[in-house]
Amino acid sequence: MSEFFDNYFNIKKMIDSKRAYKQQMARVAALPEDYRYVFKKIQSHMWMFASGAGYDMLKIHEDLIDLFESGAAEGKPVLEMTGEDVASFCDELLRSARTYTGDWRATLNRDIQKKLGKRKDS
Repeated sequence: MSEFFDNYFNIKKMIDSKRAYKQQMARVAALPEDYRYVFKKIQSHMWMFASGAGYDMLKIHEDLIDLFESGAAEGKPVLEMTGEDVASFCDELLRSARTYTGDWRATLNRDIQKKLGKRKDS
C-alpha cells in the first residue's frame, strides 16, 4: 500500500489515531491550567506548519504531554519546562515532523538541482 493510501484511506489507522488523539486530549484536560493553556497554544502554532497526514504530530503531542505531566507532578512552572522562548521550543519539537516549510525547502532545492544539475564546485 502506498504511503498516500496508507495515510488517507486506511480506516483502521485513522480510527486508531483518532482514539489516540482523544486520549491525549483527556490527559491535557487533567493538566493544571497554565500547562493546558501553553499546550493549546503550542498545538495551534505547530499545526500551522504541519503537513502531510499529521500522524507525526501525534508522537510530538505524546512527548509534550509526557513532559508537561512530569513538570506538573514536580510542581514546576510550565515556562520552566519550555523556556521563555516558547516559539523556539516549538521549532525544536517540529524538527521531527514533516512541515510545509520543510516541503518548500526540499522543493526549492530539488527544482534548482534538477535545472542546474549537481556541480562539483558547490
